Amino acid sequence: MLLIRWLVLLLLVSGLACLGVSLLNGDLRLRRIGMLLIKWTVVAGLVFFGVLIAERVVEMGVKGSG
Repeated sequence: MLLIRWLVLLLLVSGLACLGVSLLNGDLRLRRIGMLLIKWTVVAGLVFFGVLIAERVVEMGVKGSG
């Protein structure tokens, strides 16, 4: 779980770094890479939180049925 959190954080920081460098030098390729990294960071974050919510729902179902 900790590894996934660090991976999402690293993706976000690298995407923002690409966008920042793109703003400084005007390189469109870096802007595209930065936006792609941020898009996949959002997807990874949604999957991560979806798994957390699914775990909680399963735990509540197991406790409620016993």
